[in-house]
Amino acid sequence: MDSFATSRLKATRLAREDLPDLVQLHLDGEVSRFLGGVRTPTQTATYLETSLRHWADHGLGLWTLRTDDGAFVGRAGLRHVELEGVPELEVAYTFVRSAWQQGFATEIAKALVEVWEKRCSEPSLVGIVMKGNLSSERVLLKTGFSYERDALFHDAQCSAFRRVR
Repeated sequence: MDSFATSRLKATRLAREDLPDLVQLHLDGEVSRFLGGVRTPTQTATYLETSLRHWADHGLGLWTLRTDDGAFVGRAGLRHVELEGVPELEVAYTFVRSAWQQGFATEIAKALVEVWEKRCSEPSLVGIVMKGNLSSERVLLKTGFSYERDALFHDAQCSAFRRVR
């Protein structure tokens, strides 16, 4: 599934051509504060290559998000992660600041839940939220996730939310 759309967003499979947009996204300290911190262009290039390998290995991953006029607004997807030693399928989304507070995160999270329900066999989907990211917690709760527990992810305190079939 290389692409899909919601009412306001077009999601296309992440590609090397997306690197400039991802670099700008990851250089924004306010955006990146819940992603482990600002990433340099080199770190973002490595992140992109890792994401492309994820697609090759699993047939899913991150999509680039654009509005109808082609403006880049973020990235989102389903990816395999390890949470405290347990393999999980995670729903993930990140938006440029200008797209915040417009309902895009809830819109894409609902769409990703549909993708999971229709195309994935995992019995549950996890949402990992860094402590203090109340907006992301609200998005997950609105899309049918329940708080499960506090956890450690990439050496950072987070909350794990889960949605079960």
